[in-house]
Amino acid sequence: MTVLTILERRSRGSGHRKGFMKKLTMMKLTCWIIGAVLAGAVLWGTTAMAAETQPVAAATDQASVYKMIGLSIAAAISVGLSVLGAGHAVGRIGSAAVGMIAEKPEMLPKAILFVALGEGLAILGFAFAMLLLQKM
Repeated sequence: MTVLTILERRSRGSGHRKGFMKKLTMMKLTCWIIGAVLAGAVLWGTTAMAAETQPVAAATDQASVYKMIGLSIAAAISVGLSVLGAGHAVGRIGSAAVGMIAEKPEMLPKAILFVALGEGLAILGFAFAMLLLQKM
């Protein structure tokens, strides 16, 4: 059970729910920002390791093997993390969109647009992976 779940359960009985929920929302937002920064650092570090370096000596077959492995790992991480992020986004946005459509059916085009924007994360990760794989 996470700390946020415990804090949410404790807040149900208190009279200061509104102020507490603002703090809880800020804590969740901070966690997401930290997670995004860490994921970006991992992706940036992986692609930096896979980037072409200037040959110090004669290029060997061993170096090209390591380069291909690094590029493959970078591509796999970029697709994996982007698909996980897109799945989370579509899950959250989709459930909110279903609730919105149930109350106001005329909001269907806007709901589909928001879900499509969440799915765009996976497409961008796939495109980034294709760019990395073309460097092999």
